[in-house]
Amino acid sequence: MSGTLVWISGATAGVGAGLAHECPYPGARLVNLSRSEAAGMENVRLDLGDESTWQTVAQHFDAELSAFDGDRVIFVHNAFHAGTPSFVGEGHGADHAVEHRSNFTASLVLGEAFVEAVARHRPHITSGLVMLSSASARIPFEGRSSYCAAKAGIEQWVRVVRRERKARGTGPWVVAVRPGFVDTPGLRADARADARDYPIGPAVARALASGDSLLTPEQAARDIWAALPDGGPSESVLLFGSPPEGARRATPM
Repeated sequence: MSGTLVWISGATAGVGAGLAHECPYPGARLVNLSRSEAAGMENVRLDLGDESTWQTVAQHFDAELSAFDGDRVIFVHNAFHAGTPSFVGEGHGADHAVEHRSNFTASLVLGEAFVEAVARHRPHITSGLVMLSSASARIPFEGRSSYCAAKAGIEQWVRVVRRERKARGTGPWVVAVRPGFVDTPGLRADARADARDYPIGPAVARALASGDSLLTPEQAARDIWAALPDGGPSESVLLFGSPPEGARRATPM
């Protein structure tokens, strides 16, 4: 059995695929949690919009950790539901409800399931929970109210859980990561969005075209892995890169 077990949600594309490809632990056992299978990895089905799959993943965490005899486990929650940008109150309430459940509630349920499995079965080995966040946690992007709220909420959840684990004196360590401006399928879809529903879409498109500050998923993954020592980062939120210029100028109202 491998000494390192790594779960990555959404490891089929984008940052998740980069994290799998750049995993720094030789011989690590990698498990993809996604609706789609990733070649060369174990796969467990996770559909963020389907609560029954959340329970399947939670049971998988518990079963694997109860039998684990290695020395390191990590869960990177990267997957998200990429709905079409739209303003609140303009007839998209059902779509927004799916986003609320998929990008916020599912994240916290899965994160807690991993923490519980570690605390129950392997509280003293090296263990970590990485929650992918975004500049959306602090910048109010019109058209992405649910996503912005989800990422802000996840970061606050991380801050609280870090304090709780410190109080208990056992793992896992917990951190949120804003990976920066990364060339992903989701970003390219946002660049094509109607500017009326996603005002920064044109700025994203221009930044993609110019390549300004743009990272590949592999580059972003290397930065993230390098910032994750076995004892966990000292900060609650790790910041990498920056959003495109049009987004950086956005300010709270």
